[in-house]
Amino acid sequence: MAVSTMQAVNIIGFMDEIDDVITVLGESGVFHPDDVSVFYNNTQGFSHLQTKNIYAEHLTNLKASLGLTKRQFPLVDVSNFNPTYQDIQLFCNKICDELNELVEDRDFAAEQLLEAKQNLDETKHFVGLDIEIEKLLELKYVNARFGRLPKDSYVKLENYKDDPYIDFSVCTEDKAYYWGVYLAPADKTEEIDRVFSSLFFERCDIIGVNSTPTLHMKKLTALIPHLEDVYKDTEKRIDDYLSINKERILKYLSKLEELSLYSTIRTKALQYNKSFIIVGWVPTEFAKQLKKRLCKHRSVTVEFSDAKNEIKKSPPVKLKNCFLARPFEFYTSMYGVPKYNEIDPSLFVAITYIIIFGIMFADVGQGICLTVVGILMYKIKKMAIGKILAPCGISSAFFGLVFGSVFGFEHLLDPMYKALFGLEEKPIEVMSSEMATKIILVAIGIGVFLLITAMFLNVYTSIRQKDYGRALFSTSGVAGIIFYSAIVFGIAGQLLFGLPVFNAPYIIFLIVIPFILIFFAEPLGGLVNKEPDWKPESWKDYIVENIFESIEVLLSYVTNTMSFLRVGAFVLVHAGMMMVVFVLAETAGPIAYWPIVVVGNVIVMVLEALLVAIQVLRLEYYELFSRFYSGEGRPYEPVKLKLTQNS
Repeated sequence: MAVSTMQAVNIIGFMDEIDDVITVLGESGVFHPDDVSVFYNNTQGFSHLQTKNIYAEHLTNLKASLGLTKRQFPLVDVSNFNPTYQDIQLFCNKICDELNELVEDRDFAAEQLLEAKQNLDETKHFVGLDIEIEKLLELKYVNARFGRLPKDSYVKLENYKDDPYIDFSVCTEDKAYYWGVYLAPADKTEEIDRVFSSLFFERCDIIGVNSTPTLHMKKLTALIPHLEDVYKDTEKRIDDYLSINKERILKYLSKLEELSLYSTIRTKALQYNKSFIIVGWVPTEFAKQLKKRLCKHRSVTVEFSDAKNEIKKSPPVKLKNCFLARPFEFYTSMYGVPKYNEIDPSLFVAITYIIIFGIMFADVGQGICLTVVGILMYKIKKMAIGKILAPCGISSAFFGLVFGSVFGFEHLLDPMYKALFGLEEKPIEVMSSEMATKIILVAIGIGVFLLITAMFLNVYTSIRQKDYGRALFSTSGVAGIIFYSAIVFGIAGQLLFGLPVFNAPYIIFLIVIPFILIFFAEPLGGLVNKEPDWKPESWKDYIVENIFESIEVLLSYVTNTMSFLRVGAFVLVHAGMMMVVFVLAETAGPIAYWPIVVVGNVIVMVLEALLVAIQVLRLEYYELFSRFYSGEGRPYEPVKLKLTQNS
């Protein structure tokens, strides 16, 4: 649970060397720029070098034109390519104009081809008409409506057989529709249209057909190959153009990406007289190497300071975790990045999430399936959640062995238990009333342990942040740990073991006094932290307000603990859902038995995996993170050009 150590860097030099300095910082790929005003309280006399990214518009236009070609343009190394701004401007304008013209020709050809194919598809439905469609549409006193009518609706036309104007001439048919035309006198068109609309008639606009459908189809059939050749020719012209200009396009595109990216450094830099000032952050392991490169420039001075001494400037955070915790940085980042002097909870999340998920989704077979699905999700789809599901599936398979469940078969592993432990059947029968009670109690025990652990993490974090008041007197501080632990262990000792725990000294020293400390946490914390205004403005108002807040504090202890009941509840839910699957399978008979078992397992696995994943994440965020983690830091985002990136 750690973050990479950072160094604050302050760079000052003459203006004639700023471009070289920015290039060094950009090429390093480790420099996180910051505002000079963050480092300097007084910036009078300073001026901005550049208020906006002058390359952004050219880059956007070039990428838009290249995107229209539907080709890929990987970035390349342009360290030795240094065109002027005017060169870039002229090149982008020229390439964009020429490409846009080629793309317009291609799109026009594609539009003509698509229109011809759609026209052919529509016209073929009316081959039964031996009349020129355009002439039919030009009739002055009669309106023609081409389209399709559902076969069910066609039967209903019998209801209108007494109306001479309601008639539908069928040309062709398919599985669901009759295609054809109906004619309506101009003065009755609106009324007849309403009738056919109620029968779900769908109009088809056939225009530009100045011959019979059969002849028009022949023309289109001959025209489409020609249009396809025209379209292929426009595509070839684009390919030829890109082939000739590819090297220059890639260079200018990559240079624009680089300059646009490096402009983020320039826009944050300030000028003072003939000098510039650039500030930012660098991981400690890269600081010496960067300083060595920067100091090659005669006017440049570089100063580093440890980020732990610059906490007020909010150093960016680069997470640094082992292989197990690294995938769970995804969940940590969703909640918020830790502050620089705050612990990274990714490892804590990894351990607790995997274990709790496994308990709630305990099944050997389904756990193995979940592991395979997780691996495939990451390997094929590159989904971050896949790397989380894989270890969760392994945990589920492990706890499936503990509970003796394999695809819902609760006694399939009985021979293993007998061979290894001499037992006649599995030791934990989830659905028995006695065991169900124990599972619920164990779930609450897990919750108590994790909540106390979260409180200890809060104490550790508070000490790191030198907030001794919060470490001692907050609801998740030392006073909170003593108060909560005393009540929980007192109730457990009294109810489960019959021990007379709640005697006068126990209540006074372990419950009453810690609660009083929590009640007065704000002024006591301010006093311990040596804050000048530690006293509240009105003690009376403070006490009245904190009476209501204390009720909320007490409820939070109860609700946080009770939330872990869902851990035990899902153990029982899993067994219950699979029991329903087997009851349905046995009721259906021997032929349908295995299909129902398989489908039931799939449904339960998908549904329960989703629910368990959400519920465990909820426990992490609301019950545990709220005790020790703020997530109010900012991520480390260095200026870095990725050559493998595609435009």
